[in-house]
Amino acid sequence: MSYYLVLGITLLITLGSQAYINSCYKKTRKIESKNRISGYEVAKKILKENGLKEVKVEEIKGTLTDHYDPRTKTVRLSNDIYNGTSLASISVASHECGHAIQDKNGYLFLRIRRSLVPIVNIASYAGYIAIAGGALLGLLNLIWLGIIFEVVILTFQLITLPVEFNASSRALKQIKELKIVDDREHTSCRQMLTAAALTYVASAAAALLEVVRLLLMFRRRN
Repeated sequence: MSYYLVLGITLLITLGSQAYINSCYKKTRKIESKNRISGYEVAKKILKENGLKEVKVEEIKGTLTDHYDPRTKTVRLSNDIYNGTSLASISVASHECGHAIQDKNGYLFLRIRRSLVPIVNIASYAGYIAIAGGALLGLLNLIWLGIIFEVVILTFQLITLPVEFNASSRALKQIKELKIVDDREHTSCRQMLTAAALTYVASAAAALLEVVRLLLMFRRRN
């Protein structure tokens, strides 16, 4: 497998997955829920039913910038999700609450991912600095250190997969048990969350291919 082929596949996976989630989001964003319940109301209901009254729900700027912050015990929802009453709003809000439930239950992969965050933050910057510096100075050990940093990022992406799939599974269970959506709406929400989960699969695949690309690049040099 050539260097340029790996680079092309990586770009294709990255751009394709982003286009897919955007398409699903735009589709479900147009479908209003029968209960006319907003993302904020969905989040508050799920959190209350799971004994998480201390978890805050805040509105933030941006599109699909939604996340759960375990440090401050806060579910942050983007403007459209927070105020919207579409199936997209219900899907995303319930997914982030899924992370809050994971946090409460001490979900193993969430704990592992959280512990890796400081290392990944360093690796994201140091990896390519080490590779570029090693290439310029002809220091093979420095290049390998950079590649090891990229492997750390790949590990983080792989650990993220069960975290995200599990959060979506919890979300779908909650919106069904709490009768937030009917069966038909539940199917649409599942499609939306599946599309979102596939972007993490794509990220993991892209990270793997990036490691392969770097190995091929420096094997050719040597």
